[in-house]
Amino acid sequence: MEIRENVALKDWTWWKIGGPADYFCLPQSIEEVREAVRFAQTKKIPVTILGGGTNVLVSDLGVEGLVIAMKQLNACEVKEEGDRVTVVALAGTMKSELTKIYMKRKLAPALFLCGLPGDIGGGVVMNAGIGEKVAPREFTEITDWFEFIDLSKPELPLRRLNKDEAQWHYRHTDGWQPGIIVRAQVSWPNEADEQIPLKVREATKNRLARQPLELPSCGSTFKNPPGHHAGALIEKAGLKGYKVGGAQVSPKHANFIVNVGGATATDVQNIIEHVKTEVKKQFGVIFETEVKYLGRWSKEI
Repeated sequence: MEIRENVALKDWTWWKIGGPADYFCLPQSIEEVREAVRFAQTKKIPVTILGGGTNVLVSDLGVEGLVIAMKQLNACEVKEEGDRVTVVALAGTMKSELTKIYMKRKLAPALFLCGLPGDIGGGVVMNAGIGEKVAPREFTEITDWFEFIDLSKPELPLRRLNKDEAQWHYRHTDGWQPGIIVRAQVSWPNEADEQIPLKVREATKNRLARQPLELPSCGSTFKNPPGHHAGALIEKAGLKGYKVGGAQVSPKHANFIVNVGGATATDVQNIIEHVKTEVKKQFGVIFETEVKYLGRWSKEI
């Protein structure tokens, strides 16, 4: 496995934003992930995991230490066991692969998965889901177990957490830290719904109409506060189209911040702070970001 130095991370994120990683690697197996961690331990440098790059904002100043990108840690096995369809997948497998598997069998998870970018590891980490009231709508509903490399032990053992051993929250999962999620099993009853292909096509058509998928973004920037929709509050605050540098609150969907050309992480962060300030001032609602910040930032975020 090659470990490269000074690799630009904007090419590895959906926002197309970010400075360089001091060191960078693309493991293709769980053992190569361990090798990468041992490299970092030997050099006494921090490790940062980069999944599908869909919900991260990488600092313009780059990321200290080793960035382990999971993109090539991808493979999955499909089994039809009893009355369930089971998929065991490495963490870097894209959610779109799961969508195809469930679409082929006309199963319900295809409907929520078709709206989610990124990889399966990120799906578990974030308990990724959608706002629409469908079943299932979050990763906790389809996950049986996941495995992670335990960074708290010198031997870096592989540990498995069953679904009910983890703590699942809105856009967050606990119980595996400090660790690196490397594999998961998801499953769903093998009960075909003939309407699923039509529902997926309609959902995809609606998302294309409502979301600025033609421009680089991270997907939804803010979590929906209890009782509210973040996009609706941002729009009501008059911030649709608000622009800083090459970054803009999308005129199509206010919970998307898009890169309209040459945006920097600082541009995006300035918009995030302005939106949070205005929404709190106008409505008394405190926003939390879905975005995760990576790298060297001049102040704590």
